[in-house]
Amino acid sequence: MAKHLIQIVFENDTFVAVNKPAGMLSIPDRAQSEKSLKEFLIDQYGQIFTVHRLDKDTSGLILFAKNEEAHKFFSRLFEDRKIEKYYLGVVLGSPVNATGLLDFPIMEHPTQKGLMYVNRNGKPSTTGYEVLSASKYFSLVAFQLFTGRTHQIRVHCKNFGHPLACDPLYGDGKPIFISSIKKNYKLSKDQEEEKPIIQRLALHSYRMVFEDENGQHHDICAGIPKEYDALMKQIRKHTH
Repeated sequence: MAKHLIQIVFENDTFVAVNKPAGMLSIPDRAQSEKSLKEFLIDQYGQIFTVHRLDKDTSGLILFAKNEEAHKFFSRLFEDRKIEKYYLGVVLGSPVNATGLLDFPIMEHPTQKGLMYVNRNGKPSTTGYEVLSASKYFSLVAFQLFTGRTHQIRVHCKNFGHPLACDPLYGDGKPIFISSIKKNYKLSKDQEEEKPIIQRLALHSYRMVFEDENGQHHDICAGIPKEYDALMKQIRKHTH
């Protein structure tokens, strides 16, 4: 069942880049509640090493090392910020500026475990953004992470006034329906209820650029999720 879920985007002798589905854990959680991507990869490769992780509800590119030397190299690459990381997200509303830098320090909430928030005593956190397609309802935005804090893009979007769509922690958590864009939307005869276009956190790790231990340049992409495309087409169609 998992094989068709796990899309290998690129691999060589030292690492594997996977397009992680939304809703799958990157690595096992303490409760061992469900099988993680790492465990599926261990089934396939025998051994695999964690380099970084994505939130369970975030989809897209994630790297795993195939041996200890590669693990050390890639861990250092991430620590030293020598890897360019790009994300795509759907946000609520339309940002005023088409490009910009979100520079807000982030720390964990003192009373709500697992929740991050902007605080001047937090760790420096910087996210670049570019609006790719905008409407008054939703906009498609590309992000570049210059730091790697927990929930960084999600917290910055909330603080910026344009939370990520379908974000239960930092936004309204509501799914996106065509009826919220198309004024006179009617169900087709065989539909009992409207199905959402997007109903999971609208954040996708789509590109990484780096040099490996042999100096070879890599520019790896996991394409735009189909539901993002579908949403933007509907917006172009119904908001003129």
